[in-house]
Amino acid sequence: MVEKVCVVGLGYIGLPTASLLAIKGLHVHGVDVNQHAVDRISQGEVHIYEPDLDIMVKAAVQSGQLQVSTKPAEADVFILAVPTPFQDHQKPDLSYVEQAVQSIVPYLRPGNIVILESTSPIGTTEKITEWILEARTDLNISEAMHAIQQRIYVAHCPERVMPGQILRELVENDRIIGGVDGPSTNRAVLFYRQFVSGKILETNARTAEMAKLTENSFRDVNIAFANELSLICDQLDINVWEMIRLANHHPRVNILQPGPGVGGHCIAVDPWFLVDAAPEQARLIHTARIVNDYKPGYVIEKIAERAKRLKSPVIACLGLSFKANIDDLRESPSLAIVQHLSRMELGTIHVVEPHIQALPASLSSEHIRLTGTEEAIRKSDIVVLLVNHEAFQGIDRDLLQEKIVIDTRGFFTDQSRIKVGV
Repeated sequence: MVEKVCVVGLGYIGLPTASLLAIKGLHVHGVDVNQHAVDRISQGEVHIYEPDLDIMVKAAVQSGQLQVSTKPAEADVFILAVPTPFQDHQKPDLSYVEQAVQSIVPYLRPGNIVILESTSPIGTTEKITEWILEARTDLNISEAMHAIQQRIYVAHCPERVMPGQILRELVENDRIIGGVDGPSTNRAVLFYRQFVSGKILETNARTAEMAKLTENSFRDVNIAFANELSLICDQLDINVWEMIRLANHHPRVNILQPGPGVGGHCIAVDPWFLVDAAPEQARLIHTARIVNDYKPGYVIEKIAERAKRLKSPVIACLGLSFKANIDDLRESPSLAIVQHLSRMELGTIHVVEPHIQALPASLSSEHIRLTGTEEAIRKSDIVVLLVNHEAFQGIDRDLLQEKIVIDTRGFFTDQSRIKVGV
C-alpha cells in the first residue's frame, strides 16, 4: 500500500492532485521550481484558480499531510506533472520532463513507482526509464527473479480533466494507465485505485500516450471544422451560430462552437506531437492545426479593418483566458489577439478579464489597461467578445447599440439589433 507520494510540478494538474491525495490520507511532498508558488502553498494558499482548490489546499497543509519544497524527497510513488510545450517549428520540448526526472533520481529506491501524468509525445515514458537507468545503474526494470529486488516501475497515466471541474474529475473520470511493462502497469493500477472511482483502463505506455494525444486531436479537428464554417459563413453573410444550431438538429450531427482560435496547454499543443511523430500520415490533424492557428489572425484583421475607419479608436476586449470561467492564459488565442493589437498601436485598449487581478507582462503598454466590464464598454468604440465568461451575461445590451461589436463566440446572437462579427 502506498503511503507517501512525491508530486513534481504544482501547477493546474500537480497541485490539485497533491492536495487530493493528501486529503485522502497519503503523505504528500509537493515540488515546484517556482519559489513563489512553494511559499504560497506552504501557507495554505494557492497561486492558481480552480473552484474549491483553495479550500482543499488549506486543509491539506493544515493537516500536515501536504508539505511543499523546491526539492524532491523519498517516496513510494513519484508523479511527474510538468509542462510539455513545443519548441520552434512545433517540435516537442521534453526539457521539463527530463529536469523533473533528474531531480528525483537521487531519491529513488527499489520498489518505487514513477508515473508521468504530463501529456507527452509517444515514447516519452520509455525515455524516462532510460534516463533513470542511465543515472542509477543499481536499479532496473527486469522481471528476472535475481534482479527483482532492485527494480522500479514506470508508467504513464495522462490527466484527462477539464479546468473548472478538476477536483471532481480527478476522482470520477476513467483513467488510462500504461506501464513500460506488465508489472509497471499493475503497480500503477493499484495506486490509482486508492482514490479513483472511475474505470481503470489498462494498456501499455505507448498506447496510453497515443490515446491522450488522440483525445485532444479529436477535439482540435472538430473545433477546426466549426472555425472553418465560421470563416465560410462570414464570407457569405450567414450567422454561423444560427446555422450550426439548425444543423445540430440532425440526429447524427453535433457540430461544436467556433471561437477566436484554440488555446490551453493541451488542445493547442498536443496535435503537433502526432504531426511531428508521423508527418506524412497526420494530414488531417495538421490541417486542423493550420485552420485553428489561422483564426486569431482573421479576427485581428476584422478588428483592424473597423478600427482604421475611426480617428482615435478605443477597443474593449472582453476576456483573455483560453476558455470560459477560468484564469488560465496558456496558449490563449484571446491573449494573442490583444498582444497583436497592442503592437499594431491601433488605439487604446480596455481589457476585461474578471478572473485575474493584473495584466500579464506581455500586455505591459501605456495603450492597454485592465478595467471593469461596464467602464470598458462605455468608453469604447469597438467591443470584441473573445471569451464567453458567465460574468459577461449581465452586460446591458443597450450599451452596445452604438458600438461596433465583433462577437467571436456567438454571445450576442440572441440580440437581433446588435450587428455581430465573426
